[in-house]
Amino acid sequence: MPLYEYVCEADGDVIELIRPMGEADEPVDDPAGRGRAFTRKQSTFQAKGESPRSVGLPTGGCACGNPHGPCSTR
Repeated sequence: MPLYEYVCEADGDVIELIRPMGEADEPVDDPAGRGRAFTRKQSTFQAKGESPRSVGLPTGGCACGNPHGPCSTR
């Protein structure tokens, strides 16, 4: 099941919930029990990693390491 983020309209608190896709936009109960309203927000993420060269992987060409393209035998 996907992970969704919801933001409180009153104070900006953000919560994450794992829900079925069909329930993504359904109302969310306030986990703190204060009656706040939460709406689904557009989630963003950033991945950080090493460059292929810095970890010794081949660069260019195909993932298999062939510099001539996608698994070509040229």
